[in-house]
Amino acid sequence: MTVAYALLGFLEEETRHGYDLKQAYDALFGAGRPVQFGQIYATLGRLERDGRIRLAAQEPGQGPERKRYEITAEGIDELHRWLSEPEAPEPHLQRTLFAKTVLALTTGRDAGAYLDAQRGAHLERMRELTALKTGADLATALLADFALFHLEADLRWIEQTRGRLDSLRQEVTR
Repeated sequence: MTVAYALLGFLEEETRHGYDLKQAYDALFGAGRPVQFGQIYATLGRLERDGRIRLAAQEPGQGPERKRYEITAEGIDELHRWLSEPEAPEPHLQRTLFAKTVLALTTGRDAGAYLDAQRGAHLERMRELTALKTGADLATALLADFALFHLEADLRWIEQTRGRLDSLRQEVTR
């Protein structure tokens, strides 16, 4: 999910200020990782430069004038194109988890200890996400579920790989 497409989507609904866009982004996508104001304004600058949005109005504020942005026809077309394209299926074959396991084996380190530590980190993150779901709105709960399902798949891989370390060690150290 890129911030640019989220901003285009919010601006398709209505014209907004940068502050309003940050609030909307954080409410829907910022669970545990809110977007920085600098990223919002840099993204708005790129979208304006590329003709996806334009300045709709400048309004007086307590500080500098507040800029209100609106989406352009090009921005609507770009958002539609992006929403129509499926994402590349995950995961990629060269994941860091796999690379660390293989490198631990090839360098004579304890890959089992690494996988055990990784399992612990995954379980801790799963506890955090499960707690986040308690009393959360539907969007946050679904986002937490998405992350939990990915972590569960990683855990299955960790367990399978842990059980096959001897065979993998023989294969990668030939």
